[in-house]
Amino acid sequence: MTTPTHAHQLLSLLARTSFRLGQFTLSSGGTSDYYIDCRTTTLHAEGGRLTGHAILELLEEYGIEADAVGGLTMGADPIVCNVATASAWRAQSNPAAPLWHGFLVRKAEKAHGTGRRIEGFCREGARVVIVDDVCTTGASTINAIEAARSANMTVAAVVCIVERQEANGRPAVEAAAQGAPFLCLFTAIDVRAEHVRQLSASSS
Repeated sequence: MTTPTHAHQLLSLLARTSFRLGQFTLSSGGTSDYYIDCRTTTLHAEGGRLTGHAILELLEEYGIEADAVGGLTMGADPIVCNVATASAWRAQSNPAAPLWHGFLVRKAEKAHGTGRRIEGFCREGARVVIVDDVCTTGASTINAIEAARSANMTVAAVVCIVERQEANGRPAVEAAAQGAPFLCLFTAIDVRAEHVRQLSASSS
């Protein structure tokens, strides 16, 4: 029997813990008959492990090489930490495996201390991957892209866990990414289908 990939296991957990049917108001102001809160999965002990490895495998599949991974607080926070930790675990058994450091982008610069907007890894000229949990309008992803570029870092790719496939989301992110690939682990259709499959299986 084939062992499910990290991505397949993550999809199962997302559908079970992060997906809800109903009537919801989105951050964009629109309404939807479903809601996906990835944080209940990315902050889950096993969900966090799966997130880190699934994203690293996606980046490897597309040949993306970079120095760090980062995104806008707070949806990206657990993703960043999980990817960085997963890369360190890999390096223990394979010293040639790359280490992915992490950084977090504040929604506004601090009014005290160093006044930085980026916390963690921040090196001029570095290649970085921007991550986010759910892409709807792409606003938070674009915010992080702009912050990384303002720090003179190069955006090598953009990754989200779930793309809602809203009309303007992907085009807006791709325009901001300026040629860097925009990748997603799953679409909302994928998560919904798995959620419905689980409901059907549990009632049969």
